[in-house]
Amino acid sequence: MTEITGKLTTALADHYAIDREIGSGGMATVYLAEDLKHKRKVAVKVLRPELAAVLGAERFLKEIQLTANLQHPHILPPTGRPDLALSTKAVNISSVGPIA
Repeated sequence: MTEITGKLTTALADHYAIDREIGSGGMATVYLAEDLKHKRKVAVKVLRPELAAVLGAERFLKEIQLTANLQHPHILPPTGRPDLALSTKAVNISSVGPIA
């Protein structure tokens, strides 16, 4: 487990069990995780810290809202609590230090 994955695992431990990184791009890294409440596999998207500082939570919330309105058999809608992901989780992640 990398240092970044370890910090993320600690920050999200109450809601998600991080398994591994499944992809990354210019804006974010995506991890395979288990939603502990619903016992299902999920993707957890983490915005790069340097972009989060510039773009803020509003950009991420807008992406969630746009994705939620897409209707296609190959696109899964966002699930969970975006408010929790954008506020509580951001605080938890920053409290354990930068993850990147």
